[in-house]
Amino acid sequence: MSAFNLEHATESIWQSMLQGHHHPDEWAHKLDMDAGYRVQLGILRRLIARGERHAGWKVGLTAAAMRAQMKVHEPCFGFLLASGNKPSGHVFQYATLIKPGFENELCLTLGATLRGPGVSLDEARRAISDVAPALEIIETRGDFAADLPLTMADNAQQKAFVTGTAIPLEDFDLSSARVRVYVDEQLRDEASGAAVMGNPVNSIVWLANKLAEFGYALEARQRVISGSFTRQYLLQGPAHVRSVFDPFGAVEATFR
Repeated sequence: MSAFNLEHATESIWQSMLQGHHHPDEWAHKLDMDAGYRVQLGILRRLIARGERHAGWKVGLTAAAMRAQMKVHEPCFGFLLASGNKPSGHVFQYATLIKPGFENELCLTLGATLRGPGVSLDEARRAISDVAPALEIIETRGDFAADLPLTMADNAQQKAFVTGTAIPLEDFDLSSARVRVYVDEQLRDEASGAAVMGNPVNSIVWLANKLAEFGYALEARQRVISGSFTRQYLLQGPAHVRSVFDPFGAVEATFR
């Protein structure tokens, strides 16, 4: 896609989003993944110009089975806004969300900048300063699998992220972290950090190197939500969600 057409696509999709239309028919199946990401980043720049603060990034499709299902060879990314970060215990109004759901993730804070290409696992591990339990709140704003590039343009389903108390990472191996997921106080799932690309640090490695393709770095003090330990859970109505991460503590949210 030429720079001229890319700018047109970005502005067109941006204007559609402002009117509440997140997957405009005009752009269905007309973007490739590279263009989808570039539209997403153009929308991020527009949001920053309107006063939003860029808080960091999300990594998605970290499970091999999910990538096979979507017929893609690598994870995906989206951006996080500071206005989307909610404290544990936050109450969402279910009716204001678009077919919402949640994923169970770790929120990793960077203590040092990582600039790809060539970021290694050891570099990424040393750059992580703090870890918090997190829920990514997603919206099903279109058919994720049917048009993945347009989903990337629409920020990969990202709506908000709920975080518990952050603690220093120190020497803990994130692949051995575990989560127990409760919905309305019923245990629904258990999983380990190894489900996230073998180790959630690998999400940081992939993201730093992928962002370099677009001229971005992972900046110190930015936060990254790692990709889900479990499958994505869609909510059919009001619910209470609580995820307990060993050894990082619990995070919860209510949909009323």
